[in-house]
Amino acid sequence: MNNNELKRTYIPFKDWKEKSKQIEYTEKTQLLAPDGTLLVKGWARKNVFEYNRDYVKKGITSRKEWDFYTIFDDEMQILVSFANINIGGYVAAKLTNLKTGEIICDSIQYFAGANKHVSHSIPDAPGRFKDKIGKTEFDFHTKETERTLWYKGKFKGQNVEVTAEMDIPENLESITTVFPFDEDKTKYFMTTKQLCMPCGGKFVFGDFEYEFLKENSFCSLDWGRVNTIHKMVWYWGSGAQYITDEKGEKHLFGFEITWAIGNESNATETCLFYDGKIHKFGAVDVEKFPKDRFMEQWKFISEDGRFNMTMVPTFDNHSDVDFKVGRMNCHQVYGIWNGDVTLDDGTKLEIKDLFTFCEYVENRW
Repeated sequence: MNNNELKRTYIPFKDWKEKSKQIEYTEKTQLLAPDGTLLVKGWARKNVFEYNRDYVKKGITSRKEWDFYTIFDDEMQILVSFANINIGGYVAAKLTNLKTGEIICDSIQYFAGANKHVSHSIPDAPGRFKDKIGKTEFDFHTKETERTLWYKGKFKGQNVEVTAEMDIPENLESITTVFPFDEDKTKYFMTTKQLCMPCGGKFVFGDFEYEFLKENSFCSLDWGRVNTIHKMVWYWGSGAQYITDEKGEKHLFGFEITWAIGNESNATETCLFYDGKIHKFGAVDVEKFPKDRFMEQWKFISEDGRFNMTMVPTFDNHSDVDFKVGRMNCHQVYGIWNGDVTLDDGTKLEIKDLFTFCEYVENRW
């Protein structure tokens, strides 16, 4: 391990001193006090935390905001994303072949300044973020029953255009979590994850065209508004698929697991989605810390026994951007998942051959 890598101390569940309280918020609540102090710690089935970006404690890169859309089937991954890290940011569209590891297109447009390009502050409700940065144009539009994404830019001198349309099933819930950092009462990590959105569209790069279909493609939104400590580690996994019950009826299933971020004593970012509804469960970890063994089997364990899954990796979508004072080292590992999960009413679901990912990230940002 070189000096630029971060270390994570693995703490088995049996040694935890405090189990998660899982505090749920259901009414609109102010996220921050005017001086930047965090006012809430917990989770919600939709984003009820009112975010005022002017209240974030000032710092060169303290305020970080992103809208991150991931679309994939069993062959390709499409990322359409926007980020503002206070001193500037970017908008991007990327296409990666998940079978070969080839990055087919990586179109990105940077900008400087904190306030010129600002996304909307309610991620899981109707809204629109339409903008132009340099010669790149984009339109993220959320309606009651659908989202549409449009991106138009350049890569290696050729035109890039992404169009995507995703269904928002009736009463689809999302999970929003707010984690504090014990080191500083103004530091926090708030994200909204909305999954299980069947998605269809096209990615066009020059003469290359890739079409993805709602029958086997899903989109997830990772929306973040954070003010973090400098060094961080996290895990993040999510997935979606159609499953058929014993009566032959088809249901939309998904899961969200994120951990190792901040103080999780008031909430964990762990839940199942079943026909749009959240089924909340406890903390998750991997049986063995995957450092330097990312392509070996990952066994996931939950403290309440409701998430029992194994991933057999097929591809490590590794990226490492090192700016010396800052670094993002991400092992986003895709694979085949099998196991069982338990809904709130005790119903056990068998999950077979779900293709999705879990990532391990070391950051200095």
